[in-house]
Amino acid sequence: MKALVVPKEQAETARLRLLELGCLDTKRKLSKKGEHLEIPITGAIPPEFGSYRVVWPDDAKYYEPEPTLRDLMRGHLDDDKLALLPGGWQIIGDIVVISMHSDLYPERKQVGDAMLELYPYCKSVYLDEGISGKLRRPCRELVVVRDGVDDPALTVHNENECRFMLDVTKVMFSKGNLQEKMRMSRLGNGEVVVDMFAGIGYFAIPMAVHSRPDRIIAIELNPESYRYLLENIRLNSVEGIVEPIFGDCAEMTPISSADRVVMGYVGNTRHYLEYGIKALKSGGILHYHDTVPVRLVPSRSIDLIRNEACKQGRRAEILDWHRIKKYSPGVWHVVVDAVIK
Repeated sequence: MKALVVPKEQAETARLRLLELGCLDTKRKLSKKGEHLEIPITGAIPPEFGSYRVVWPDDAKYYEPEPTLRDLMRGHLDDDKLALLPGGWQIIGDIVVISMHSDLYPERKQVGDAMLELYPYCKSVYLDEGISGKLRRPCRELVVVRDGVDDPALTVHNENECRFMLDVTKVMFSKGNLQEKMRMSRLGNGEVVVDMFAGIGYFAIPMAVHSRPDRIIAIELNPESYRYLLENIRLNSVEGIVEPIFGDCAEMTPISSADRVVMGYVGNTRHYLEYGIKALKSGGILHYHDTVPVRLVPSRSIDLIRNEACKQGRRAEILDWHRIKKYSPGVWHVVVDAVIK
């Protein structure tokens, strides 16, 4: 019986994420050990939690058993369809976002009702049908909503002591890179940071709240994401730190002004690498996100950074690299940290 040792200020965020991934052992209680909590888990440790210490406690305490999604659906589905039920989902604020096998679509309302029974504090359930376009807009269908709810898509999500307002049908919110967002929230104190592809403030807000950089220039092209970036700057009271800029990073990224650059977008990030490196002062640090076939991890991303720095008459010194999560079969989302001289 394993448990992850998590600082108590991160415990609730980590617990909810493990629950969504289907890795939380819901039969056992969390246990407080000094300034940490031991969170009980089952199965393999998700890669995004690989930095946490694992223990095998011998003093486990148990909850009374609670129903699972499969338990609640037994009266609605036959055994073949029960086997198709998802093992994990996302909870964004008070909204459940769930992916579903196409064979379950006719029963999606019943599944949605069961999800609201499992999560009485949630107000609506959306079916996730992927991300589309350059602006990475989510495709989501409302499955079920509680009576009396005026706006089933609008929520405020709390994560790492930060608040994020968003509409789940208009902008994406990735919870799979939680550890990376927490890591970045510890960096940048007193620096000038450029956050390319800022979105609704995924990296800029935690950095501003926890690390207090001198200034964060947050650039975003998607008008809906930019709208919520402005809201989240206000919600988290970081107006004096985060400077939002609406536009394309290829046009709006400043030159030779940053101590640190965050390139947190994946897809075609390499096409903007030129501008990320140009933004850095000598000795500045680049955090470059990329999607890479497993056989090319991390060499392809490292080579791209070194080659672009060389083109600009500069030199890249690789500090570290991390796997964030699986992006698709055989492809990893990775981040490479490099000093640009």
